[in-house]
Amino acid sequence: MDLTLPLDYQAIERILPHRYPFLLVDRITELEADKRIVGVKNVSANERYLSPTVAGSGPVLPPTILTEAVAQVGAILILSKPENREKLIYFMGIDRVRFKAMARPGDVVEIEARVKRLRSRMGQLEGFARINGQVAVAGRMTFALGPTAS
Repeated sequence: MDLTLPLDYQAIERILPHRYPFLLVDRITELEADKRIVGVKNVSANERYLSPTVAGSGPVLPPTILTEAVAQVGAILILSKPENREKLIYFMGIDRVRFKAMARPGDVVEIEARVKRLRSRMGQLEGFARINGQVAVAGRMTFALGPTAS
């Protein structure tokens, strides 16, 4: 599999099992094996999971969706390794997540995940979603690798 950066949507589909509308990453711009990855999510007005705000200031992307986007970017980092390409990644836990800003249609969300701990079948990532340089979501995620279903 060719991992020439930037990875576009089709290249991401070759790594992750997710598909539209649950694939939340549009592009990968940076990748340092076993260290960090940076991806992009473009928030559009026709996202099916936008929710209205209470104050009526327009639709927002729920922070839980942004958290899932961070997890997907981290999964790309782990599954891009040749020895992990035939495995599935399982989201095992989330810790210290903070929601600090809302993503709205038109926003370009930069997502970064960094490896905190990495073993052969388990690990922990620290992730951030930023909008215009401001952290919107931050947290730690634990994952496990397993075989693909046959």
